[in-house]
Amino acid sequence: MPDIPAPPVILGNEPGSFPHSVLAERHPAIIRQVRDAFPYGPEVHQGLDALLAGCTKGVIEPLPDDAHDRDRWRTWGLDAYAGRSWFDVPWLWSESYFYRQLLGAVGYFGPGPWQGIDPFRPFKLAELDAPETGEELDVLDTLEGRPVEERSRALLHGSLWGNRADLGFRLSDAEAEEREAVPGLVADDSETLWSLLPGAESEAAVNVDAESKTGTRTNTATPVRTLCLVADNAGRELIPDLLLAAHLLAHRRCDRVVLHVKPYPYYVSDATTADVVDALRKLTGARGAAAAHGRRLWSAMADGSLAVRAHPFSAAPLPYAAMPDDLRAEFATATLTIVKGDLNYRRLVGDSRWAPTTPFADVTAYFPGPVAALRTLKSEVITGLDADTEAALVAAEGQRWRTGGTHALIQLRE
Repeated sequence: MPDIPAPPVILGNEPGSFPHSVLAERHPAIIRQVRDAFPYGPEVHQGLDALLAGCTKGVIEPLPDDAHDRDRWRTWGLDAYAGRSWFDVPWLWSESYFYRQLLGAVGYFGPGPWQGIDPFRPFKLAELDAPETGEELDVLDTLEGRPVEERSRALLHGSLWGNRADLGFRLSDAEAEEREAVPGLVADDSETLWSLLPGAESEAAVNVDAESKTGTRTNTATPVRTLCLVADNAGRELIPDLLLAAHLLAHRRCDRVVLHVKPYPYYVSDATTADVVDALRKLTGARGAAAAHGRRLWSAMADGSLAVRAHPFSAAPLPYAAMPDDLRAEFATATLTIVKGDLNYRRLVGDSRWAPTTPFADVTAYFPGPVAALRTLKSEVITGLDADTEAALVAAEGQRWRTGGTHALIQLRE
């Protein structure tokens, strides 16, 4: 863990707290939504009923003896937490185990007819197919004639905010942040981020393939610069991540992007390999610039400059400080690792109630290479704010700014 002492990890046993509401209200609602999304049979319904009763009023149950990942979860703390209330163990752990048990209840791990069927897929596809997604993709056409640096900033902010038509907002009203009493972006290390990903010095330095536009290095002796992009959500939030990757590859800010996704459905909307494919198909089937980006990414997958990684630890109930050696080695060789989203932020800094002014560099000192966080604030964990920003947020909003999704940050430790 970080060199500085961490506060106690967050539990879910404080009535009225955000973690308590997730365990007591959100998880039961998710069970009901999943039940209604598929024509499951009696056995699955019984499993969901048992999970609903257990996660609200019962205790944590161990995995069956024949579960394929039983030993892994025992390593991750199951022996210590089995038999205890879901509310009395670390919140990060209980949330993660809830999704593992939900997948077990619906037969995801099989064998059986529901093996491999993502229980959250209807919700993901509905968002991907929403009219708003097409409208956001159309905004890409307005970017094409803009200077490269402006496109870079717009695509970075699109990835940060999960799009939400933010590309158009940034282009049409670039000074909005300066006029707000409390800026939406509460920390911004983007200039340092770009310094770690310098582009090609000139167009002549890049030999761009006319069809794929992914480009190839003219100097093959130069070490390959790899960007690890730890994805968060699928659908409308994954698409801007892919667009950012396409831009970085096309403009030689890196030579290879490794997209880290979840090995199985997780936290309702977290991206899996299947979600990456759905997003790429959405792009290639779109109009204008979006389709061109989709084709470039499809080609990048084929030539290896875009790769997908689904490490088991991506769905672990533990902070990244506990990552296994093979994952640590992979991040250590990356030019930069970008960690997306709220859950990954909690795992990056540790799921504790840090003082908001605790330096981000201190709590991520353990990370094996340069690391950046792109995160919209949706939970209580926060580090790296200056004192004036924290004071302005509290004065304007109390503590709602921590969880409302109205503020975001770009933080980096070199």
